[in-house]
Amino acid sequence: MNVLVVKANNRPSSEGISSKMYETAIAALKDKDVNVTTYDVYEEDTPYFGQDLFNAFGKVQNEQELTDVESRLLAAKQKAMDAITAADVVVFAFPLWNLTIPAKLQTFIDYVYAAGFSFKYDAEGNLIPLLTDKKAVILNARGGVYSTPEAAPMEMAVNYMRNVLGGIFGMEIVEEVIIEGHNAMPHKAEEIVANGLEEVKAAAERLAELTIEA
Repeated sequence: MNVLVVKANNRPSSEGISSKMYETAIAALKDKDVNVTTYDVYEEDTPYFGQDLFNAFGKVQNEQELTDVESRLLAAKQKAMDAITAADVVVFAFPLWNLTIPAKLQTFIDYVYAAGFSFKYDAEGNLIPLLTDKKAVILNARGGVYSTPEAAPMEMAVNYMRNVLGGIFGMEIVEEVIIEGHNAMPHKAEEIVANGLEEVKAAAERLAELTIEA
Protein backbone atom coordinates (compact mmCIF):
# COMPACT_ATOMS: atom_id res chain seq x y z
CA MET A 1 0.00 0.00 0.00
CA ASN A 2 1.28 3.46 -0.90
CA VAL A 3 0.23 6.16 1.55
CA LEU A 4 0.69 9.84 0.73
CA VAL A 5 0.53 12.16 3.73
CA VAL A 6 -0.18 15.77 2.83
CA LYS A 7 1.11 17.91 5.71
CA ALA A 8 -0.44 21.37 5.74
CA ASN A 9 0.81 23.08 8.88
CA ASN A 10 4.28 24.56 9.30
CA ARG A 11 3.89 25.25 13.01
CA PRO A 12 6.03 23.01 15.28
CA SER A 13 4.17 20.17 16.95
CA SER A 14 4.62 21.89 20.30
CA GLU A 15 2.25 24.58 19.04
CA GLY A 16 0.29 23.17 16.11
CA ILE A 17 -2.14 20.38 16.97
CA SER A 18 -2.53 19.21 13.37
CA SER A 19 1.28 18.98 13.22
CA LYS A 20 1.07 16.65 16.22
CA MET A 21 -1.61 14.67 14.42
CA TYR A 22 0.69 14.33 11.42
CA GLU A 23 3.59 13.14 13.59
CA THR A 24 1.34 10.68 15.42
CA ALA A 25 0.07 9.20 12.16
CA ILE A 26 3.59 8.88 10.74
CA ALA A 27 4.83 7.18 13.91
CA ALA A 28 1.90 4.73 13.90
CA LEU A 29 2.56 3.81 10.26
CA LYS A 30 6.33 3.58 10.64
CA ASP A 31 6.57 -0.13 11.39
CA LYS A 32 3.63 -1.18 9.25
CA ASP A 33 3.84 -2.84 5.85
CA VAL A 34 3.09 0.36 3.96
CA ASN A 35 5.11 2.81 1.90
CA VAL A 36 4.67 6.31 3.35
CA THR A 37 5.54 9.51 1.50
CA THR A 38 5.08 13.02 2.86
CA TYR A 39 4.16 16.00 0.72
CA ASP A 40 4.70 19.07 2.90
CA VAL A 41 2.89 21.98 1.26
CA TYR A 42 5.15 24.44 3.08
CA GLU A 43 8.38 22.73 2.04
CA GLU A 44 7.46 22.21 -1.60
CA ASP A 45 7.81 24.95 -4.20
CA THR A 46 4.14 25.76 -4.75
CA PRO A 47 3.52 29.08 -6.53
CA TYR A 48 -0.06 30.16 -6.23
CA PHE A 49 -2.57 29.13 -8.87
CA GLY A 50 -3.54 31.98 -11.20
CA GLN A 51 -3.02 33.62 -14.57
CA ASP A 52 0.64 32.60 -14.74
CA LEU A 53 -0.46 28.97 -14.94
CA PHE A 54 -2.97 29.66 -17.70
CA ASN A 55 -0.29 31.59 -19.57
CA ALA A 56 1.98 28.57 -19.24
CA PHE A 57 -0.68 26.26 -20.72
CA GLY A 58 -0.99 28.54 -23.74
CA LYS A 59 2.76 28.80 -24.21
CA VAL A 60 3.20 25.03 -24.07
CA GLN A 61 0.55 24.59 -26.77
CA ASN A 62 2.28 27.20 -28.94
CA GLU A 63 5.80 25.95 -28.12
CA GLN A 64 6.80 29.29 -26.63
CA GLU A 65 9.45 29.88 -23.99
CA LEU A 66 8.21 29.87 -20.40
CA THR A 67 9.10 32.34 -17.67
CA ASP A 68 10.65 31.04 -14.46
CA VAL A 69 7.39 31.20 -12.52
CA GLU A 70 5.50 29.49 -15.36
CA SER A 71 8.02 26.64 -15.41
CA ARG A 72 7.81 26.33 -11.63
CA LEU A 73 4.02 26.22 -11.73
CA LEU A 74 3.89 23.47 -14.34
CA ALA A 75 6.49 21.44 -12.45
CA ALA A 76 4.67 21.91 -9.14
CA LYS A 77 1.32 20.96 -10.61
CA GLN A 78 2.78 17.84 -12.21
CA LYS A 79 4.54 16.82 -9.00
CA ALA A 80 1.30 17.12 -7.01
CA MET A 81 -0.62 15.07 -9.58
CA ASP A 82 2.12 12.44 -9.70
CA ALA A 83 2.02 12.16 -5.91
CA ILE A 84 -1.74 11.56 -5.98
CA THR A 85 -1.43 9.10 -8.87
CA ALA A 86 1.14 6.99 -7.00
CA ALA A 87 -0.95 6.83 -3.80
CA ASP A 88 -3.53 4.27 -2.77
CA VAL A 89 -4.45 6.32 0.28
CA VAL A 90 -4.04 10.07 0.82
CA VAL A 91 -3.93 11.41 4.37
CA PHE A 92 -4.55 15.14 4.82
CA ALA A 93 -3.36 16.70 8.10
CA PHE A 94 -4.42 20.33 8.35
CA PRO A 95 -5.76 22.98 10.73
CA LEU A 96 -8.81 25.20 10.58
CA TRP A 97 -7.46 28.70 10.10
CA ASN A 98 -9.96 31.56 9.95
CA LEU A 99 -12.79 29.13 9.18
CA THR A 100 -11.03 27.51 6.20
CA ILE A 101 -7.94 25.58 5.09
CA PRO A 102 -4.42 27.05 4.85
CA ALA A 103 -3.70 28.81 1.54
CA LYS A 104 -0.86 26.40 0.77
CA LEU A 105 -3.22 23.43 1.07
CA GLN A 106 -5.68 25.24 -1.19
CA THR A 107 -2.88 25.57 -3.74
CA PHE A 108 -2.22 21.81 -3.61
CA ILE A 109 -5.93 21.14 -4.15
CA ASP A 110 -5.96 23.62 -7.03
CA TYR A 111 -3.09 21.74 -8.68
CA VAL A 112 -4.93 18.41 -8.68
CA TYR A 113 -8.49 19.75 -9.13
CA ALA A 114 -8.24 19.33 -12.89
CA ALA A 115 -10.61 18.12 -15.59
CA GLY A 116 -9.23 14.96 -17.11
CA PHE A 117 -7.27 14.11 -13.96
CA SER A 118 -9.54 14.18 -10.92
CA PHE A 119 -12.89 14.53 -12.71
CA LYS A 120 -14.45 14.86 -16.15
CA TYR A 121 -17.76 15.75 -17.74
CA ASP A 122 -19.85 13.30 -19.74
CA ALA A 123 -21.75 14.14 -22.94
CA GLU A 124 -24.71 15.43 -20.91
CA GLY A 125 -22.53 17.72 -18.79
CA ASN A 126 -22.60 15.54 -15.68
CA LEU A 127 -19.49 15.54 -13.50
CA ILE A 128 -17.78 12.14 -13.27
CA PRO A 129 -15.20 11.61 -10.48
CA LEU A 130 -11.96 10.01 -11.67
CA LEU A 131 -10.16 9.15 -8.41
CA THR A 132 -12.62 6.53 -7.20
CA ASP A 133 -9.83 3.97 -6.79
CA LYS A 134 -8.26 5.98 -3.97
CA LYS A 135 -9.07 6.36 -0.30
CA ALA A 136 -8.70 9.48 1.83
CA VAL A 137 -8.14 10.23 5.50
CA ILE A 138 -8.94 13.60 7.08
CA LEU A 139 -7.00 14.74 10.17
CA ASN A 140 -8.07 18.18 11.32
CA ALA A 141 -7.54 20.39 14.36
CA ARG A 142 -9.58 23.43 15.31
CA GLY A 143 -9.32 25.39 18.52
CA GLY A 144 -13.00 26.29 18.67
CA VAL A 145 -16.04 24.05 18.72
CA TYR A 146 -17.67 23.76 15.30
CA SER A 147 -19.55 20.49 15.67
CA THR A 148 -22.65 22.12 17.15
CA PRO A 149 -25.65 22.75 14.87
CA GLU A 150 -25.20 26.49 15.31
CA ALA A 151 -21.50 26.59 14.39
CA ALA A 152 -21.29 23.78 11.84
CA PRO A 153 -22.35 25.94 8.83
CA MET A 154 -19.42 28.29 9.55
CA GLU A 155 -16.82 25.54 9.27
CA MET A 156 -15.32 25.59 5.77
CA ALA A 157 -12.22 23.42 6.19
CA VAL A 158 -13.40 19.85 6.78
CA ASN A 159 -16.63 20.51 4.89
CA TYR A 160 -14.64 21.78 1.92
CA MET A 161 -12.27 18.82 1.96
CA ARG A 162 -15.16 16.35 2.20
CA ASN A 163 -16.88 17.95 -0.78
CA VAL A 164 -13.73 18.03 -2.90
CA LEU A 165 -12.25 14.66 -1.99
CA GLY A 166 -15.47 12.68 -1.83
CA GLY A 167 -17.81 14.65 -4.03
CA ILE A 168 -15.62 15.86 -6.89
CA PHE A 169 -12.68 13.45 -6.86
CA GLY A 170 -14.70 10.40 -5.81
CA MET A 171 -12.27 9.24 -3.12
CA GLU A 172 -13.65 7.06 -0.34
CA ILE A 173 -13.10 8.87 2.97
CA VAL A 174 -12.25 5.95 5.25
CA GLU A 175 -11.15 7.80 8.40
CA GLU A 176 -11.81 11.21 9.88
CA VAL A 177 -10.38 12.51 13.14
CA ILE A 178 -11.14 16.03 14.33
CA ILE A 179 -9.63 17.55 17.45
CA GLU A 180 -11.62 20.59 18.51
CA GLY A 181 -12.21 22.92 21.44
CA HIS A 182 -8.73 22.91 22.98
CA ASN A 183 -8.46 26.72 22.71
CA ALA A 184 -12.06 27.37 23.69
CA MET A 185 -11.72 25.14 26.78
CA PRO A 186 -8.11 25.49 27.96
CA HIS A 187 -8.86 23.69 31.22
CA LYS A 188 -9.66 20.60 29.14
CA ALA A 189 -7.08 21.13 26.42
CA GLU A 190 -4.62 18.47 27.53
CA GLU A 191 -7.34 15.84 27.74
CA ILE A 192 -8.92 16.86 24.42
CA VAL A 193 -5.61 16.68 22.57
CA ALA A 194 -4.50 13.42 24.20
CA ASN A 195 -7.78 11.69 23.36
CA GLY A 196 -7.65 13.01 19.82
CA LEU A 197 -4.12 11.77 19.25
CA GLU A 198 -5.15 8.32 20.46
CA GLU A 199 -7.87 8.40 17.82
CA VAL A 200 -5.28 9.35 15.20
CA LYS A 201 -3.08 6.44 16.23
CA ALA A 202 -6.00 4.01 16.06
CA ALA A 203 -7.06 5.36 12.66
CA ALA A 204 -3.53 4.95 11.30
CA GLU A 205 -3.37 1.39 12.57
CA ARG A 206 -6.69 0.56 10.92
CA LEU A 207 -5.42 2.19 7.77
CA ALA A 208 -2.45 -0.18 7.67
CA GLU A 209 -4.87 -3.11 7.66
CA LEU A 210 -6.86 -1.92 4.66
CA THR A 211 -7.06 -4.14 1.64
CA ILE A 212 -6.24 -2.29 -1.56
CA GLU A 213 -7.58 -3.74 -4.79
CA ALA A 214 -5.07 -3.84 -7.60
